[in-house]
Amino acid sequence: MAGSRGLTNARKAKKDEFYTQRSVIEDELFYYKKHFKDKVVLCNCDDPTISEFSKFFKENFEEYGLKKLITTCYKNANVNLFSEHTNSKGCSWVYYGNGKKDTNKLKGDGDFRSKECKELLEEADIVVTNPPFSLFREYIAQLIDYNKKFLIIGNLNAVTYKEVFPLIKDKKIWFGPSISSGDRKFYVPDDYPLNAAGCGEEEDGKHFIRVKGVRWFTNLDHKKRHEELILYKKYSPEEYPKYDNYDAIEVGLTAEIPRDYDGVMGVPITFLDKYNPEQFEIIDLTTPRGIINGKTKYARILIRKK
Repeated sequence: MAGSRGLTNARKAKKDEFYTQRSVIEDELFYYKKHFKDKVVLCNCDDPTISEFSKFFKENFEEYGLKKLITTCYKNANVNLFSEHTNSKGCSWVYYGNGKKDTNKLKGDGDFRSKECKELLEEADIVVTNPPFSLFREYIAQLIDYNKKFLIIGNLNAVTYKEVFPLIKDKKIWFGPSISSGDRKFYVPDDYPLNAAGCGEEEDGKHFIRVKGVRWFTNLDHKKRHEELILYKKYSPEEYPKYDNYDAIEVGLTAEIPRDYDGVMGVPITFLDKYNPEQFEIIDLTTPRGIINGKTKYARILIRKK
C-alpha cells in the first residue's frame, strides 16, 4: 500500500487499522512541548497495550508536564501479535503519572462516537492519535464540534474533502511540520492483505505497509507555520497559463510561485506544507477542477499573496 490506490482499497475494505511508528510520533511532538503543560491528553483510537502514542505520553508524562493521559480503544475480538486487548468491549486506560493508573472496560465498544467516549473527549484538552482513514471526516468534525485542540494523522487528499477544506481556508486547522514528503511505515494486523508495493513482513513477524501522502493535521501552532516562503521566479504569461474556467494562473510547483504576480494562483495541495498565513491568503479550491486549453488539471488550491 505505497500510494493512493492502496489507501483507496483500505477505505473500501475498512482496513485502516494502522499502528504508527514511535519515530513518526517523536519527530512531530518535538514541536509542541509547550502546549501540553497541565493538560489532559486523550488518545482515543489506541489500544493502550501496544499504542506508541500511549507509550510516548506515559514515558514523557513529567517531561511534558501532563495532568492526565487517557487512552481508549475500539473492541478487538481477534487475537494477533499487536494486541493484548481481545474483548468484545472497548477499554480505557488512565495514567496520572508516577506509575499510577486505572484500567477499565468500557460499557460499549469503544467507538469514538459513543456516549461514554464523548464524555472522555469533553474531559480532554488535547487529542493526539492516528484515527481510521475511513472515518476521518466524522472524526475531525467531532473534534471541531467539541472545540478541542488536536494533533492527528490523516491522508493528504483529505484537504479536498468538503468537510475539511473550509477549516483550512478559515485557518482553523493546518499541517504539522515533520512530514512534507515521501512515505511512512505503519504496522498492520496479521490479516491485512500484503498485496501491494511497499508491504512486507519483518523478521519478528510484524506486517507493515509504507504509505505515501500522510500528514499531521493540527490546530496547535508551531514556529514553522510562520516561516516565510522565499520566492524567486518571475511571472510570464507563457510559463504561467490561465485557466479556462477560473480567473487564475496555474502554478505547477509551490517553489515556482512567482514573486511579482499579485493575482489569484492555483497551486498544488502540497502548498500547505509551506503555507504561511501571514504571507498568503487561501481563496478557494478548484471545484470543479481547473481546465487549461481543454485539459483538466489536478486539484488546486487558489491563493493570493498578501
